[in-house]
Amino acid sequence: MRTSERVVGATAIALAVSVVVQNVVVVWVGAPGYGDPIGDVLTFHAEHRGAVGFVVGLEALNLPLLLAFVTGLHGIVGRRGGAGTDWSRLAVAAGATLAAVLALYAVLWDGVVLAAGDLVEPSPLLELAWQLHAAAFALALPALGTTFVGAALGTHASGLTPPWQRLLALGGGVLLIAVGTANLAIADGSSLLFVGMPGYAAWLVWLVATGVRLVRARPADRPDDAPLAVAGR
Repeated sequence: MRTSERVVGATAIALAVSVVVQNVVVVWVGAPGYGDPIGDVLTFHAEHRGAVGFVVGLEALNLPLLLAFVTGLHGIVGRRGGAGTDWSRLAVAAGATLAAVLALYAVLWDGVVLAAGDLVEPSPLLELAWQLHAAAFALALPALGTTFVGAALGTHASGLTPPWQRLLALGGGVLLIAVGTANLAIADGSSLLFVGMPGYAAWLVWLVATGVRLVRARPADRPDDAPLAVAGR
C-alpha cells in the first residue's frame, strides 16, 4: 500500500503543478476574458497560436493525471476498510465527467484558434466557437466541484486527510457547483465566472496537501482493521 500511496500522491502533485503552469501561461500572455470584445479575442488568438497550443497540449496531460488520481484514491480508500468508499466512488464518476468536459473545452479552444487564423475581422463562427468554449469551462466547474467534494469526504472518512481539508473542499466545491449553474450567463461573457475562482484555487491547495500527505504516509497510518491486514487477501 505504501507504494500505491506514493504514486497517487505524486500524481496529485503533478496534476496541480500542470494546472498552475497552464494558468501562469494564460496570464503571462494576456489571454482575453470571456466578456472581452470579440475583436480582442481575434487579435489574441491570431498572435498567440503557439501559447494556446501549449496550454491545450497540457490538457492532454491533465486528463490522464486526473483519472489516475481519482481511481487510485478510490483504491486506497477502499483498502482502508471501506469508510468513505461511496464518496470516493462519486469522485471517480465526477472525475470522468470532468475529463470529458475538459476535453470538449480544449477542442473548442483549438476551434477558436483555427477560426481566427484566416480572419481579418471577427466572424459569427469565431464568436460562436468562443462562446461554446466559455460554456464548456463553465460546465466543468460543477463537475470539478463534485469531484472535489467526493474525494475530500472520502479521504477524510478514511483518515487520510485532516478536518481542515474537508472544510476547504466543502466550501470550494459548493462554490464551484453554484457558479456552474450560471452556465448560460458565463457563455455570454458574465463576470460571474470569477466568483468560482476561489473554489478553483482551493482545489489546487487540496491536491497539493493531499499529495504531500500520501507521499509521506507511513505504514502505521493504515487502520489495523484494513482489508490488507486480513490473512489471505
